[in-house]
Amino acid sequence: MKNPPLFIIGAGRSGTNMLRDAICTLEPFETWPCDEINYIWRHGNLRKEDDRFTKNEINASVKKYISHQFDKLAIKTQAEFIVEKTCANTLKIPFIADIFPEAKYVFIVRDGKDVAASAKKRWKASLEIKYISKKAKFVPVTDLPYYGFRYLNNRLKKIFSKDQQLAFWGPIYPGMKDDLKKRTLAEVCAKQWKTCVETAYADLKHLGDDQVFFLKYEDFVQNPEDKINDILVFLGISLSKEKIAQSVKQVSAKSIGNYRANLSATEQEAVEKITQSTMDNLYSQLSNE
Repeated sequence: MKNPPLFIIGAGRSGTNMLRDAICTLEPFETWPCDEINYIWRHGNLRKEDDRFTKNEINASVKKYISHQFDKLAIKTQAEFIVEKTCANTLKIPFIADIFPEAKYVFIVRDGKDVAASAKKRWKASLEIKYISKKAKFVPVTDLPYYGFRYLNNRLKKIFSKDQQLAFWGPIYPGMKDDLKKRTLAEVCAKQWKTCVETAYADLKHLGDDQVFFLKYEDFVQNPEDKINDILVFLGISLSKEKIAQSVKQVSAKSIGNYRANLSATEQEAVEKITQSTMDNLYSQLSNE
């Protein structure tokens, strides 16, 4: 690769797709032609029950395989920067940093209440064949039987369960399986957000200041041109205002505060109880980054 990769780090439903897509409309950047590549990240650790990866999950074979996937895309696209966004990477920073020690990161954080409300919808979403087929192209061949069975089991759970929800969605944090048995779905979504952002922030603070750009979702969607320009400056890139303006045409602030319409009063209270202390602490720290 011409430059170290750029990783978009954020909990699911935190604007990671919108941010990645805005960046990748700009000429120096390319990414995979699918939403996420967690299949690639998990190769060699296929049966690990959660997505919390550290240096303990790395060996020479794993490092070589993952590095090769990035090199292949860089060669194919001839991009100056390869951008990668997989939400489960919020739980994998030490793992990624060992493979790509010079990598750059943009860590985006959104209000946990809005994330929980949006994630709750995804847990109950219908099958999207086009979406799945794009991601399936990047499943390592030897891992196909495992994921085929896992995906079928997940869909059967949604069909036959009375709550009509998937067995799993998004980053699988340690203990999530047990939480699904004793907590409401809204509470699990809130804890999923909390675990992802707290873990990512703690891990990212161990990296160099020149490697991490911290970003609030609300700041991004309300001032997208300024924030994209700030990210480009962070990467040492200068582009015209016209190109930057074109890149953020699809960015919208309309989803801020959506939790009020999508969570019941009881759910809002339960979610806020889980997320508020993290929100207060993390947003305060991000303001000082």
